[in-house]
Amino acid sequence: MLSLLEQMLVQTFDERSGAGTPVAFQRSGCNFLINSVEGFPMKNILFAASEGVPFIKTGGLADVVGSLPKCIDKKYFDVRVIIPKYACMKQELKDKLNYVTHFYMDYNWKNVYVGILEAEEDGVHYYFIDNETYFNGPKPYSDDPRWEIERYAFFSKAVLSALPVIGFRPDVIHCHDWQTGLIPVYLKERFREGDFFRGIKSIITIHNLKFQGRWDTKTVQNITGLPEYYFTPDKLEAYKDANLLKGGIVYADAVTTVSDTYAEEIKTPFYGEGLDGLLRARSRDLRGIVNGIDYTDFNPETDKHIPYPYNAVNFRKEKVKNKKDLQQELGLRQDDKKMMIGLVSRLTDQKGLDLIAYVMDELCQDDIQLVVLGTGEERYENMFRHFDWKYNDKVSANIYYSDPLSHKIYAACDAFLMPSLFEPCGLSQLMALRYGTIPIVRETGGLKDTVAPYNEYESTGTGFSFTNYNAHEMLNTIRYAEHIYYDKKREWNKLVDRAMAADFSWHVSAARYQEMYDWLIG
Repeated sequence: MLSLLEQMLVQTFDERSGAGTPVAFQRSGCNFLINSVEGFPMKNILFAASEGVPFIKTGGLADVVGSLPKCIDKKYFDVRVIIPKYACMKQELKDKLNYVTHFYMDYNWKNVYVGILEAEEDGVHYYFIDNETYFNGPKPYSDDPRWEIERYAFFSKAVLSALPVIGFRPDVIHCHDWQTGLIPVYLKERFREGDFFRGIKSIITIHNLKFQGRWDTKTVQNITGLPEYYFTPDKLEAYKDANLLKGGIVYADAVTTVSDTYAEEIKTPFYGEGLDGLLRARSRDLRGIVNGIDYTDFNPETDKHIPYPYNAVNFRKEKVKNKKDLQQELGLRQDDKKMMIGLVSRLTDQKGLDLIAYVMDELCQDDIQLVVLGTGEERYENMFRHFDWKYNDKVSANIYYSDPLSHKIYAACDAFLMPSLFEPCGLSQLMALRYGTIPIVRETGGLKDTVAPYNEYESTGTGFSFTNYNAHEMLNTIRYAEHIYYDKKREWNKLVDRAMAADFSWHVSAARYQEMYDWLIG
């Protein structure tokens, strides 16, 4: 909220210069900008996250952080992003960064360097927190949980310390996952004093509740410098450990997660990962907003990775050409009438791969082809390699990751399999829908919210789904999809029509985030 003086200054400035012009103020000894549109101050939003496209990516979090800010209405919101400057970023991306300033911050009983760089990308202003001790290394994340706690506790404190220096005062700091969980805590602790930080709201978005940032209480207290008062069961302590995500959930002004169904699921013991009681207690401040995908990057009509572009009008003739091309590339039997099922995934238990392993021999007796792309647990990698060897003309196991090949799979396959144990949102099914590749999913989390089950009597739906976490229930659903594909081709094509017409672009989700920002700022 602006003080009365600041409101008068905005009004005076607009009367003299017209609306839509940045207004400069000096507050707490720091210059910063308040933008105005039509006489009202622009609302400033800062995304804080551990990764973001295009600068660094390991998973779907980076897609959200890179895509959502571009779709927020720039007439009313100034959305900026702050992430770590990792040494493993590609050199061509590092070359885009410009040095802003640096300072030293008291952290973990030391005086620690904090560098700030910036870049502009697709109309979004990015800031980068630089410290080679914490963000050096060949990959963004390490395998040492204690070190991860120290790195991202540093990042959380550095983000808040940097704001007066860069002259950007957010109305809302939108924090993503446990790596930024301490930002709402610090906001209510040492940063609560002074005019600059007073009134700043915080949101924490849970992308996957399984990952929480846990370590022993004494160590985390020593690293963060937080008083002992904060390490109690109603604050950061959970089952005798300190829990950074829990701290964020307790102290944030609002909590979101990445689908409506997942927001309900995590309030139950099975999905709640030990925090279901807290999430039930915060249920009035908890909402689900389904993720979107970038419809520019994922567009079968303009996709440079696929050999035969197509759209919702000509897919009946053009999509099948991509199947024949992929069959040839992967050494599968070339038959454009054979049903091809794709799977692009991390090969882990969460993704329901134990169900697939249980019925894989049975599935391979069917008249289908299965194309797999991904890496993960060794047992699943070897399982798919084995079936590639055993059913070489039917199964193609690609145990690596390739973005171009993933696009080819979305474009070439007839169906896409996602039998997840849990799935906060899921992006692969949204990409599959965009390419007219019919999802076969388990009804959980975002899969339930985004894939409407096929109803052959009403000719509705955009995919096939099953409810129970059961291998043969999954197999029966796959076989029902096979039946529609082979015996009711006209119905299948209508399914593809509806799938490609579904809108899961970021603009839809952005409208719900804007509504939340307005509600929070007041």
